[in-house]
This record gives sequence, C-alpha cells and structure tokens, in this order.
Amino acid sequence: MSMSSWMMLRSIENSDRVARHSLRAGTTRRILRYARPYRRDILVFLFTVVLAAGIGVATPLLAGHVVNAITDGGPDAASTVIRLAVMIAVLAVADALLSLAQRWYSARIGEGIILDLRTRVYDHVQRMPLQFFTRTQTGALVSRLNNDVTGAQRAFTSTLSGVVSNVIQLVLTAAVMFSLSWQITTLSLLLLPLFIIPARRVGKRLAEITRESYDLDAKMNATMTERFNVSGALLVKLFGHPGAEADRFGERASRVRDIGIQQAMFSRTFFVAMLLVASLAQALTYGLGGWLAVTGGVTAGTVVTLALLLTRLYGPLTALSNVRVDVMSALVSFDRVFEVLDLEPGIEEKPDAVPLPEGAGRIEFSDVHFRYPSASEVSLATLEDVETLDRTENAPVLRGVDFTVEPGRMVALVGPSGAGKSTTSMLVSRIYDATSGAVRIDGVDVRDATLDSLRDTIGVVTQDAHLFHETIAENLRYARPEATDDEMWAALRGAQVADLVDTLPDGLDTVVGERGYRFSGGEKQRLAIARLLLKRPSIVVLDEATAHLDSESEAAVQRALAVALEGRTALVIAHRLSTVRDADQILVLDEGRIVERGRHDELVTAGGLYSELYRTQFATASPPPTYTDNVEIVTVPAGQIEP
Repeated sequence: MSMSSWMMLRSIENSDRVARHSLRAGTTRRILRYARPYRRDILVFLFTVVLAAGIGVATPLLAGHVVNAITDGGPDAASTVIRLAVMIAVLAVADALLSLAQRWYSARIGEGIILDLRTRVYDHVQRMPLQFFTRTQTGALVSRLNNDVTGAQRAFTSTLSGVVSNVIQLVLTAAVMFSLSWQITTLSLLLLPLFIIPARRVGKRLAEITRESYDLDAKMNATMTERFNVSGALLVKLFGHPGAEADRFGERASRVRDIGIQQAMFSRTFFVAMLLVASLAQALTYGLGGWLAVTGGVTAGTVVTLALLLTRLYGPLTALSNVRVDVMSALVSFDRVFEVLDLEPGIEEKPDAVPLPEGAGRIEFSDVHFRYPSASEVSLATLEDVETLDRTENAPVLRGVDFTVEPGRMVALVGPSGAGKSTTSMLVSRIYDATSGAVRIDGVDVRDATLDSLRDTIGVVTQDAHLFHETIAENLRYARPEATDDEMWAALRGAQVADLVDTLPDGLDTVVGERGYRFSGGEKQRLAIARLLLKRPSIVVLDEATAHLDSESEAAVQRALAVALEGRTALVIAHRLSTVRDADQILVLDEGRIVERGRHDELVTAGGLYSELYRTQFATASPPPTYTDNVEIVTVPAGQIEP
C-alpha cells in the first residue's frame, strides 16, 4: 500500500514537468533498441511479475477458505485448515523467491541499461568540441549522466513491472471480488474518488514546494562548490566576509528547513488520507459483509477474503490512475539523454583515415579560414540554463592564414589578444577543424589523419597546465599508460623537476591535489613538460607556456622547454616576446591575418606591429639593429579587415 501511494505521489509531482516536455519523433523506437540486448531477461522478469500478482490474489482466497472451514466445522475441518495453511505457506515461500528473482532481473536489466547509456553519453561528450564545455553548466551535464539516466532505467524496472503487475493484480482482484459480492465491491470503490481528488491537490502543492526545495538545494550546492574549491576558498579568505557568507548560506538553509517541514506534513497528510480511505473501505466491507454473512447472503470467509483483497485493489487503482505520467516520465528521461547523444561531435575520424608518417614534423597552413561554431551548433538550451540558444553566426577568427613550419624548426605566433594565435594552434592538434582551407602535417590533411596518430604526433603545453587529482605517476602516464618508472624519472629530469619529486615523501605516488594546487605554477608547468617528454611527440605546441610565472620559475621552465624542443618541430605562442627571440621565424597576427613575418631583430627594425609590441614591453634607450633583410611586412588596408 505505502509503495503504491509513494509511486502515485511521485507521479503527481512530476505531472506538470512531464506535460511541458514534448517528445521527439522516434524516441520510443530508440528506447527499444537499448532494450533489445535484454529482451530475454525482460520476458523472464515479466513472467515472475505475473506469477507474483497471481499469488497476491490467491492468498486472500485461501484465507477465506480457512475461515469457512473453521466456521463450518465437521470431521475434516482440522485437516482442511492445516492443508490450506500449508498451501498459504508454500505460496508465501514462492512469493519470496519470486521477489528475489524479480529484484535480480530488475537490477540486471536496469543496471545494464544504465551502463550502456552512461558509457555511451560519456564517450560522446568526450568527443564534443571545446566550445561545448565552455558554454555548458557542468552540473547540468552531470545530471544527464546521473538523474536522467537513472530515470530512463526506471522505464524497464519500476514503471514496466508496476504497470504489468498492477494491471494483472487489478483485473484478477476485481474479477474475484465481483464474483464473490458485487454489492460490497461496488460500495468499497465508491470511496476511491474521496481520496484521489484531494490527493491531486495536495500533490500539486507538494510539487511546488519540492521544486523550490530543489532550486534552493542547487543554489546551496553551487555556493559550496564555488567556495570549497581551492580558488574559491582563497578568494573568500582574501576578499570575502565570513560573517556575511555564513548569514547568506544560513538564510537559504533556513528556507530549506521550513520547506522540509512543509514537505513532511504534506507527505504525511497524503499517506494518512490513503490509509484512512482504505480503512473506511474495509470498515464498510466488514459492516456490509458482516450483515450479509449474518443474514446468510455470504459466508464469513467471503467477508475476510473481500477485506484482504480490498487492500490489494486500492494500490493498483491509484497507481494506474497516473500510469500515463509514469510512462511519460521515463520517456522524457530517455529523450533528455538522446538530446545529448544527438549533438554533433564536431571532430570525427573518417572511415578511410590514414595514420601520419612516423616522426612527422612539417606543418603547413594553406589559406585557412575559421570561425567558432554558434551556440545552436554545439550546445543545448537546457544545458546552458537559458530559454533559447543564440543562433548568431560568429565572426571569422582566422582569415586566409598561410605559413609553413619546416621539421625541427621553431615558429612563434605573436600579436595582440584576440588576434587568433591560440585558435591557430588548436587547428594543428585538431581541437577544431578549419572552416575552409587546409592544415597539413607532412602533406596529410589533419582531417584525413587518424585521431590516434594525430595525438601521438603532437604534444601541447598550455599556460594553465591541468593536473588531475591523482598521483604524479598517474598524471604522467596519462600521456603514455605503459610508461615505466625509469622512463618517468627520465622525463622528470628532462623537465628539471626530478629533484623536487625526489624530495617528496611519496615520490611518484604523491597526490597532486585538485588541479595540482599542491605545487606552484612553475612546478606544475614542469610536470606538464615532463608529461610531454614522456609522450615523445615529434611536434610540440606551446601556448603561453611561461605566462603568469615569476622570473625564477620562468627560467626553470625555459630550461625544461629547451630539452622538450630539442630536435622537434615547435609552434610557440607567446605574449612575452623575450621567449621567442631565438625563433627561426616569427609570425605576427592581427585580426586573424598574418601581417608580419621574419626574425626578431628584423621585425624590431621594420617598425611595424611587432616593433610596437616590443617597445611596449621592453622600452630601452639603446637603438635596435638597423638591418631589414628577409623581413616581410604585409600591409592590409583597414577597409579590407572585417570588424
């Protein structure tokens, strides 16, 4: 009874949310594809559900026969009672075994579907373009992997079994009750509207309270997540007001407490009403049935049977009155998961992709244009917590970029913020694909190369070296899982960080902390360089690898980079022009175009944008060199550069 009541209450709470969600075409067909591997288990599961429903009706009938045998008396009464009692015991044991079988099959089916959906969504999300992650709320995405996947799983466990069990139990119970006494059955069912109508009103109010509770819980979770990570905790300590923070959190927590009390009272009212109506129906059954038994209309056993069956009638009736909402809730959960799976990954490997040549090192950009995809192309409104996605097409970031990096050479990209430097580097490692034009490595278009060979060929170090909250060894082996301890120590020595790791009590088994915050910025960068050295790529991309470091840390990182770049093709992005003085060629980007190219001294002398950037960073009294050989300055009329 209580389980059926809870299922109905949950349905009422979800009814408004479900009603607002329109399913897309083909959702049911896709769900059945996920169920296909478990079709045999589902059939066995449903068979056990049907048997259990039959036992639920048979037991009250046998109980009625026991009462009749006792009241009728006779020489065989005792043996009849014992025989019926044994049958009831056997049915009880069978029901218990069926319950265990149902739970096993339910868990097997449900957890299997959860595994299939979660792994599919996780793998798919990993293939989404980077902009998807910059726009999406992490909590909303995690909810799809947890809440919605679990909701989808209920379609084949609680919802499916509940519908089948309730239908079988309702049909059998109603048929038996009407065959025993249609008068008592009809009178008992007349009380059902007295419960359902008020319950729906209570349920709607409870749904409003529950939604507010969820919103407040989400806000508290967001507050705790922001304040409890390392960066947030530091900000609060430096600029925050602990008293005000505690008061703000306390206000929300107090409201959650008040809502909790209201929820408890509404829920209790609901269940009390359910029990009260069922008890009143039983009282009517005993009253009318007892009168009929005394007058000879029915037997005493029939009255007991009807009273017991009545408890098995109200649960299925109330549950089935909301079966549409239960089914729709499960379908909506599936649909929300499919929304994520239907997003285009952005970067996919062609069926006929070819591996890059081993040791590939020549990079070629040929008339490359690029714009970032719009929100509608990479995201979902529900994952961004907005009503509608922005469909405005983004302006081009790169406009006809041409250059070549020969094997073993270092080319630097410099320019003002927003010029397209980082975007250029992302096209090499195929974080994004060029909108038009081509990026080639050793003559192979990166879009035609296998993703594995591309990842093996290219190593990247960014300005914010991310480390997982794992050990140093696990972070290093992320680049090459089969690496030995000796190989990791060699990489650490090359990155100028072996001495530091050697002083740690746990050495390679030291946990780095969230985002590597147990280490300084320079130490994290050197660990990231060690990870790159362990990977042994033939092409290295450095995206502001020494940005935001102090002079001492920068010097240590530069020594590590000298080892990392030796013999490798390098594409270096830097705001600090001192780090690219020795580059074989410097490309100056502005508004998505290469406006200057040459060596450091040549560009300083030329008096263009690079010279301006250099003077801004290093204003000196001594004049720069006066030669301008081999420097190319591309002048683009202002009218030809799109805003």
